[in-house]
Amino acid sequence: MSSLSIIIPLFNEQDNIQPLYERLKDVLTRLGQAYEIIMIDDGSTDATRLRLEEIAAKDPLVRLLILRRNFGQTPAMMAGIDAARGDILIPMDGDQQNDPADIPRLLAKLEEGYDVCSGWRKDRKDNPVKRNLPSRIANGLISLISGVHLHDYGCSLKAYKKDIIKGVRLYGEMHRFIPIYASWMGASVCETPVAHHPRIHGKSNYGINRTIKVILDLIVVKFLSNYAQTPMYVFGGFGLGSLCISGIFFLIMLYYKFWGDKSFIETPLPQIVTLFFLMGFLAILLGLIAEILMRTYHESQNKPIYLIEKTRNYREP
Repeated sequence: MSSLSIIIPLFNEQDNIQPLYERLKDVLTRLGQAYEIIMIDDGSTDATRLRLEEIAAKDPLVRLLILRRNFGQTPAMMAGIDAARGDILIPMDGDQQNDPADIPRLLAKLEEGYDVCSGWRKDRKDNPVKRNLPSRIANGLISLISGVHLHDYGCSLKAYKKDIIKGVRLYGEMHRFIPIYASWMGASVCETPVAHHPRIHGKSNYGINRTIKVILDLIVVKFLSNYAQTPMYVFGGFGLGSLCISGIFFLIMLYYKFWGDKSFIETPLPQIVTLFFLMGFLAILLGLIAEILMRTYHESQNKPIYLIEKTRNYREP
């Protein structure tokens, strides 16, 4: 029977930790599968760390990671993924808006043969204008651009088979794009409706600026998908196009000079020729630099995007 790793990044959730732990513990106990609960304190400034220490002291199945400062949700989740030892990884939010009772539903989907099951907050309990509308727009864009059609990329409650997710490296706000990475690696992805509860304690750390970050990260993901191995195709293509435009305007400039009775200084053509030539040259140069960086990336050691200050009930496997 598969073992489970529940991964919960936390930032200033002192009032949510204990009730979430109790509900989660009840669900996992009834499942009857081996499990671990990995809680990551992402540089909280309230009593979150103290509450986690108290729980970890009583329950050896709770493994605690304390980050040195607030790195953000994605690095905190990456820390939990790196530390996980279960066969199935299940990240979820620590604000009690995700319901642990939905975990068996996600596992049932994996038992059907899927590699990834994403939660869909079909009846979302958030502000319809500030949160729900931007989220729907972002989800539509992500599905359109990535080709992986999910209703709710922002739902943290998901289930992954370990071999699908372990090789993924996450940056920015890219934890929501893991199903895309998995799909591109040949994994089968599905989604299932899950419950979503209104926030009772604490303050949401999400804002409208998160949607902007998600869109920018999506551009990065699409670029990495198509051109990570061959960045010269992007920069070089743009560069050659710019050089061609420069050449066309150069010929037009010569035509006006010798057959149109207009000197070079009477038209803006010399500036246009120079501008596009420099743009093309610099783009090709940037492409060469990107190729060098790409090779350096693949040939160098991976370095983590987080620093762990302390662990509890965790030993390096």
